[in-house]
Amino acid sequence: MQFELNDEQSALRDSLARLLADRYGFERRRALAISPEGHCPQTWAQLAELGLMGLPVAEADGGFGARAEDLLPVMQELGAALSLEPYLPLVLAATAVRLAGSEAQRAECLPAVAEGACRLAWAHDEAAGRHAPWWVQATARREGDAWVLSGAKSLVLGAPLADRFVVSARLSGEAAQREGCALFLVDAKAPGVQVRAYPLVDDSMAGELTLSGARAQALGDAADSARALAAIDGTLAMGVAAICADMTGAMRAAYRLAVDYLNTRQQFGRLIGQNQALRHRAAEMLVSLELAKSMAITAAVAVDDPGSEGAHLDLHRAKLSVARHARQLAQHAIQLHGGIGMTEEYAVGHYLRRIHVLDQLLGDGDAHAARLAALLTQGPAA
Repeated sequence: MQFELNDEQSALRDSLARLLADRYGFERRRALAISPEGHCPQTWAQLAELGLMGLPVAEADGGFGARAEDLLPVMQELGAALSLEPYLPLVLAATAVRLAGSEAQRAECLPAVAEGACRLAWAHDEAAGRHAPWWVQATARREGDAWVLSGAKSLVLGAPLADRFVVSARLSGEAAQREGCALFLVDAKAPGVQVRAYPLVDDSMAGELTLSGARAQALGDAADSARALAAIDGTLAMGVAAICADMTGAMRAAYRLAVDYLNTRQQFGRLIGQNQALRHRAAEMLVSLELAKSMAITAAVAVDDPGSEGAHLDLHRAKLSVARHARQLAQHAIQLHGGIGMTEEYAVGHYLRRIHVLDQLLGDGDAHAARLAALLTQGPAA
């Protein structure tokens, strides 16, 4: 597949890379991980100045209307820097509001998101679902002119930092059914909203969201099940593409660390990179990196052209392939470093942690392999 960044994409990527190099050195990142904020508010503001917050927001709503292909280099740079900024949850939630919200709701919510003044988080996964994309037990009921939500959402990325949540809840049907769900906008400070914050293994912030009779605003017409289904599917697809791009950025950085180490570390008076076996290992890692980059591009293209033949299959293939190659490359990078690769003070091990977290989001590799097998054997209705 031929894919080259245009001038605007290249300029944004280069500006972002310079910003992250200045503000997200590894030691600086370690300090941010244990800070009360869990990220860098100054960097977040600068990301907004670069226009990153407006990328997933349509032009009519104050953003730039970027495609998944435009987000690809951005997510790669954030992954390479091991960014702790809550950008992925914003992309997911802003996509959901764009797809499901009414014109008035988008006008009320998204301009502030594009300016960086409002942080959104996507709350869809539930603990009992175990990678099932449509397991929704949280319920919504109507009380007068308002909606009231009850239930719990697990692994809500950026939950402690969010101002508002986009929450999926069930109006009818059983937990695993696609039909009967709707999306709601919930204020993080509303009565009945509780967040139990915790750091993930890669030091990024997440939390468990508990809703106990929390008042919420339905995105669009709650009775329009078809639109809600399309919005959730579109959000999950965008998330898969963004995660694949993030993983390839982490892969690229881990590979470069390993190659630099091979070219500088000496044993017995010679560079360890002169060892033929280690050179073969580095070559295999490069093949994995290039394959994963191609699959991340495939995922982005599938999101931007969902009606194309095999688009839904390509998303499963991409998540499965990128995750497996990313884990393998990061493990090899650690092995090439020897004992130092396992230490907390060295960056290469943190890339494997990042990849493990990303692999678990929106279905791990095994879950996507199972969905791909079902689609291939039973057809599109599977």
